[in-house]
Amino acid sequence: MTVVSPGFPRVRPRRLRGSQAIRDLVAEARLEPSAFMLPIFVREGITEPEPAPGLEGHKRYPPDSNHLIEFMQNAMDLGVKSFLLFGVPRVKDEVGSRAYASDGPVQVALRTIRRELGWEPLVATDLCICGYASHGHCGIPRKGRRGVYIDNDATLEVYRKIAVSQAEAGADVIAPSGMMDGQVAAIRDALDREGFSDVAIMAYSAKYASRFYGPFRTVMDSAPRFGDRRSYQMDPRRRLEALREVHHDLMEGADIVMVKPALAYLDVISLVKENFPDVPLAAYNVSGEYAMVKLMAREGFAQESELMMEVLTAIKRAGADIIITYHAVDAARLIKEGFNPF
Repeated sequence: MTVVSPGFPRVRPRRLRGSQAIRDLVAEARLEPSAFMLPIFVREGITEPEPAPGLEGHKRYPPDSNHLIEFMQNAMDLGVKSFLLFGVPRVKDEVGSRAYASDGPVQVALRTIRRELGWEPLVATDLCICGYASHGHCGIPRKGRRGVYIDNDATLEVYRKIAVSQAEAGADVIAPSGMMDGQVAAIRDALDREGFSDVAIMAYSAKYASRFYGPFRTVMDSAPRFGDRRSYQMDPRRRLEALREVHHDLMEGADIVMVKPALAYLDVISLVKENFPDVPLAAYNVSGEYAMVKLMAREGFAQESELMMEVLTAIKRAGADIIITYHAVDAARLIKEGFNPF
């Protein structure tokens, strides 16, 4: 009988780390381009793509241009099949009427995409008025006894119009991001009434009042002109509230739920997936998180490709089924080339 010294370990986790092949064999989180959703910005009043300020490597596209189609086709050739459209209007008003106009930037872009690319790409449309409204808030402001507030129920009526307009133009998925109570139910009702029961809803269910949205707000010119959004977006100190928000959205008809931001809220992603394992879960790797990767690479602290893949893997590992990310094209190209930083 062989006696093993207590100081000689039988358990050696390093046996599963010794080569690239075995690390790949036992990896739990795997990145695939088909799981990425690429945000795209379309802007009225331009004829050529222009740099998206604050989002290095990204552009704002004319809604009816071949440039938009070529950009999407390139992404699709790399395996990215899903896109999230954001519109930047030429003019803004208090109710964000260009968000539901039949010739609004998102609507024109959708019709262009369907005409040129058909129904192969999955196109989701962000539904909110912050980028379309003169005040920069996600809802309709009103004067109340405590000052100006956001009128939740009046906002829902605008959201209904936007949802139907986007569906009519060719959206596959409506993605309400305003964090108004009851927004999913209102949108589901409006879509069903107009014959769009096949259009899905991806709810920004757990969207936090985060400081990581800065570059995005510059691209969209959507920063609030007064106050902030803490009265309707979630408090970063609250974790369990995410479960309540997700539950409400599912009961109201959401098909996909989302946590936003992603990297700073990995615990929330994990919590939601643990409690709702059979529900498709998206995580939005937001503009500030993207900018941090770019900054670290520019300053020489890390190789961009390695850092990017580590970030995306962390989001996947936490439980995200869908990763909305500005890294989508670069990451898909690296995956196609067989790049593996691990």
